[in-house]
Amino acid sequence: MAFRFVHTADLHLDSPLRSLAMRNGDLAELIGDATRQALIAIVDLCIDEQVNALIIGGDLYDGDQTSMKTARFLASQMQRLHEAGIATFIIRGNHDALSRITQELILPPSVTVFGGRSHAVDISHGDLALSVHGLSFAKPQAPESLLEKFHRPTPDAVNIGIMHTSLAGAAGHDLYAPCKASELHAWGFDYWALGHIHVRTQHAGDRTVIMPGMPQGRDINEAGEKSITLITVNDDRSLTIEERPTSIAQFERIPVDLSSAATWREAADLIEDAMGVTRDRTRSAHLVGRLRLTGATPLSWQLRRDRDLLLAETEQRAEGIGKTWIEKIEIATTAPISTSTGNPSADPVLELGELVRNDIIHQHGVREAIRDLVKELRDDLPPEARGFSGDNEAAFEALVDQLLSEGSEDMLARLKPEAAEIG
Repeated sequence: MAFRFVHTADLHLDSPLRSLAMRNGDLAELIGDATRQALIAIVDLCIDEQVNALIIGGDLYDGDQTSMKTARFLASQMQRLHEAGIATFIIRGNHDALSRITQELILPPSVTVFGGRSHAVDISHGDLALSVHGLSFAKPQAPESLLEKFHRPTPDAVNIGIMHTSLAGAAGHDLYAPCKASELHAWGFDYWALGHIHVRTQHAGDRTVIMPGMPQGRDINEAGEKSITLITVNDDRSLTIEERPTSIAQFERIPVDLSSAATWREAADLIEDAMGVTRDRTRSAHLVGRLRLTGATPLSWQLRRDRDLLLAETEQRAEGIGKTWIEKIEIATTAPISTSTGNPSADPVLELGELVRNDIIHQHGVREAIRDLVKELRDDLPPEARGFSGDNEAAFEALVDQLLSEGSEDMLARLKPEAAEIG
């Protein structure tokens, strides 16, 4: 008789909105409730698939969570699993360790929350013997590997380990209980149910080591479809791995090349086409897109100056597509470069634009001033909010280049005197 379980992690229930603009109350409500809806979808999946267990690899919460509403919601979902005869195994991650409600929450008896010492829960399922190993943390810091704190595999059993770890490190994630995937493979467990890194990865090797990613993204930096992992332990102890989507709202970056657009309507049509293509390949119920407009177009001035009109037009077309939302519009277009030689342009703004693009923004003093401003802003922010400046020096310099280029185009657009031509 096969044993089936779902593996997830990093739900970050009721995580506060971060980069989402609060101008759109309906969108804010959708994203604010998405983590709860993802957990409901996971529980629904467990019940529909009649699995035997749910494993959560840490970070149920999002830090110093004080709301008992979150606790009651979690308990209600665990109760649904309990009534369906599904066991739940949970470890506390670094965010859970900060939560004030972690210790107070009363969960059904079918839920096992592992403590600060590794132990194993033995399960008999037909002819299969299984052993589930877990370890939680009371503190958010775990600078050293925790692998040696786990028991060795239980003989003659299918061994499943649950660990919250950054492995060898990942961009945007603090170093947390670091270890190598090769070390996990060598430990002897049949399956490692990991958590902490928000991108799904299956680490190849002799055993099965999976970081499931998060089941619901919370902003554009957690873009893409999110999922859980469904595992079947077959009678011969082999494992069958399936990935199932769970995200309610899917963030996506949508590039739009406006090089061929000469009129406002043509630009709007190109944007709508790009949104439609992305919507068609999005399996989540809702698409939340960040548009990035590029290309050399005579509309470059107008797009910047009339950004509010562009947003209104785009949101109307997104509504027509259905369940499509605009999180932000990034305008990185440029004015066409004149190919004429001889007399200078009669438009002083165009001449200023060429001077800015070709000379001023490349001057050392200008660049250094912008670099210092960005560094000052970055250093004043808490560590978790500094990712915008990149993970290395090259990424930081690329950000400075982007700010110089786009900032100069925005400035020049405001100098253009013509009225917008909408239609």
